[in-house]
Amino acid sequence: MKRRLALALLCALPALLLAADRPNIILILADDLGYGDVGCYNPESRIPTPALDRMAREGLRFTDGHAPDSVCTPSRYGMLTGRYSFRTRLEAGTLKPWDTPLIEDGRLTLPALLRQAGYQTACIGKWHLGWTWPTRDGRPPASTEGLGNIDFTQPIKDGPTTRGFDTYFGVDLPNFPPYAFIDQDRTVGQPTEVAPLTEGGINRPGPMVPGWNLTEIMPEITRRAVRYIETAARAPAPQPYFLYFSLTAPHYPVVPTAEFKGRSQAGIYGDYVAQVDATVDAVLAALERSGQAANTLVIFASDNGPEVGEVNPGAYERIQLYGHSSMDGLRGAKRDVWEGGHRVPFLVRWPGRIAAGRTSGEPVCGVDLMATCAALLQLPLPANTAEDSYNILPLLLDAAAPAPARGPIVLHSGDGKFGIRQGDWVFIDAPTGSGNRKARGLEPAWFKQARGYQEDHLPGALYDLRHDPAQRRNLYADHPGRVAELKALLEEYKTAGRSAPVAGR
Repeated sequence: MKRRLALALLCALPALLLAADRPNIILILADDLGYGDVGCYNPESRIPTPALDRMAREGLRFTDGHAPDSVCTPSRYGMLTGRYSFRTRLEAGTLKPWDTPLIEDGRLTLPALLRQAGYQTACIGKWHLGWTWPTRDGRPPASTEGLGNIDFTQPIKDGPTTRGFDTYFGVDLPNFPPYAFIDQDRTVGQPTEVAPLTEGGINRPGPMVPGWNLTEIMPEITRRAVRYIETAARAPAPQPYFLYFSLTAPHYPVVPTAEFKGRSQAGIYGDYVAQVDATVDAVLAALERSGQAANTLVIFASDNGPEVGEVNPGAYERIQLYGHSSMDGLRGAKRDVWEGGHRVPFLVRWPGRIAAGRTSGEPVCGVDLMATCAALLQLPLPANTAEDSYNILPLLLDAAAPAPARGPIVLHSGDGKFGIRQGDWVFIDAPTGSGNRKARGLEPAWFKQARGYQEDHLPGALYDLRHDPAQRRNLYADHPGRVAELKALLEEYKTAGRSAPVAGR
């Protein structure tokens, strides 16, 4: 009898472990937040970030965490699929207004994976991964400065609720039409007006609901996220949940609410970052009020480095005006394949499971979330999914985990340049790491002089980040063997369709 009971308990152990290890998972993704904007990364930051600094004290801070790309849409694709976006039709740049879905129909996504383990899934905030927009005339959405041919009386197809999320509320993105909230698959109200172009605000014309207020986007999605957390705690039979809270800040348009104006010493952009921090604080407070903090894995990251061209002042001008460097000591910004384009704040908190106050210098990437969650929940990943995702769960849970946690990271710029990171070495397969095409996005002469950057006229770049984290010295001509090795590895990853092993991730 005792033997049968022991055997039954042994057989039930995996299920018991699975139940114990099904934390709520919240992914908070900031938009265009720089590595140097957050105090726990940059002591010289001119922006107060007490909530993010608290996350670092109470959890794990990665100092070498990377977004899957240096621009928005590709990074979001990578985080939600575990696959680099350059493998899709989007070989450079981001989706444009009215573009069709980038996540392929039938592709396993992170929320769909988590639903297999009994999770509720919600997306709140920015989407920017495409929709199938209904039109009144059956033709593709017209590019027009007027109301166009979109039929807003009909559902918008192929959005978040068809890609693994049970619920969605947010905006496609704040500076693209339609200027309206979207609830599930319909706009909240009818966009019957044409948005007026405004300096520092709407810079792309298109349909807008009457009374649309850009400043209210962040407060509304924050209220929705807090409500989702608190409602989940009150459910008669609570399920674990995955909340993808995709912020619209500090991306353009930079529109902090009145209570945050003057909060920082880095201008209106810094004030907007302070509002981002307060949003994180609201999420953490909701978890504590509802008794969920100990059973919730919270991940905070940014989709790429800081903006330099579309905002004014941009990241370079903020250095001159306020003494604040959004990229800290890194080289590059949003769209660049240099470190500042994709190395981002990357914080993870899970009280009682992730030791407080840890710092890791291991390179990790947002594309790793899918394999890591699969490992956490003991879920198999089919061979044709999460092709670039590595399991970094041991690194999260065990400070003594063997390093490195993952293989090389493929780097990608906004204009389609490639690079690869292996250990301390970075190879850029282009004469420059810049991915910015507009003049305002390029490194100013004063900045290059101050940082000691010189033109080398070489066909590519090789940097040793251990000794040169600011990427001042191009070693391309000094190490031809390493260049050849890394270039061959990059080409292998590009052509093979994957960079992560099928098994043993």
